[in-house]
Amino acid sequence: MESVTIAIITATGSILASIITVISVIVTANKNNAAVDAKLDKQQAVIETKIEELTREVREHNNFARRMPVVEEKIEVANHRIKDLEEEAKRRRDVG
Repeated sequence: MESVTIAIITATGSILASIITVISVIVTANKNNAAVDAKLDKQQAVIETKIEELTREVREHNNFARRMPVVEEKIEVANHRIKDLEEEAKRRRDVG
């Protein structure tokens, strides 16, 4: 009878030790998960900030790209006007 009691006490001790080990593993895993989640949240915030900055830069570039054809056309008109003025000045020199 004494050996059965010792076996039961030993088994109970082993079960309690196993339960404590499992609880410790769960607590440690939860702490690690919280740390990983915090790190991911920080990285997500950095990524979102970078995306916002890139979006702003793309919008600036698109606005510039929309204005460029207008500028090119105005330069072409100005060059044509300069050419006309130079030709008129040459004609006046040749005549006068």
